[in-house]
Amino acid sequence: MEIRVNTHQRHIAIVTIANEPRRNAMTRAMMADLAALWDRLDEEEICRAVILTGAGGRSFCVGADISGDLSASAETAHVINRALLKNTPFAKPIIAAVNGDCVGGGVELLLSTDIRAAVPQARFGLPEVRWSIYPFGGATVKLAQQVGHVHAMDLLLTGRLVDAAFAERIGLVNTLVEPDQIMKWAVATAETIAANSPTAVQAVKTQISATTADFARSREALEQELGDRVRASPHFAEGVAAFREKRRPDYS
Repeated sequence: MEIRVNTHQRHIAIVTIANEPRRNAMTRAMMADLAALWDRLDEEEICRAVILTGAGGRSFCVGADISGDLSASAETAHVINRALLKNTPFAKPIIAAVNGDCVGGGVELLLSTDIRAAVPQARFGLPEVRWSIYPFGGATVKLAQQVGHVHAMDLLLTGRLVDAAFAERIGLVNTLVEPDQIMKWAVATAETIAANSPTAVQAVKTQISATTADFARSREALEQELGDRVRASPHFAEGVAAFREKRRPDYS
């Protein structure tokens, strides 16, 4: 269980979410490592673009590992927010190579990337409401901005999984690429960006990233209130128990 970092041709960092036994779900420790990594890459002048992907060929990321710690202190929220780039600017362009299923917090992390390709076999979804979990990672703010109200509400309220063709059609990803070509696509895209003026590229990214972060921060108090309300309900305990026991929850 780790966040791996490799360098490609000096200017490109390849970040891999690696927890294959749990379909690249992220533990709290992995979230902390990812948050620290964004801080480091943001400060490194040599880094001009980032490629984000998942280990193996089954999943990109299925979000938080809810088999572990589910506490929600202010300090924990700060770390998770930074890990998912929810409401803090990041100056370097991020290319997502979605090599498998992208679910829950994986989608919320995806929403903080800039150019995205997925393999045709990938599935996408925000199933939190099925398990009485509030999607804290930014989807309630960013998803409607990026794919429109009706598509965002469809994914957020039904909790259903959709295929990669649907994700491409609504603009959640740019394009579909075969599994044996997706990293080649990501590297070529990153190399094109890295060959441009880093000053100009990062100025563009900083402005757009800051605008999104400002809007997300303006909604943070309400988001915390709503999330706390969900966590305090009896449905939360039932939903988490059902998820862990691999059964259908009973909200009657």
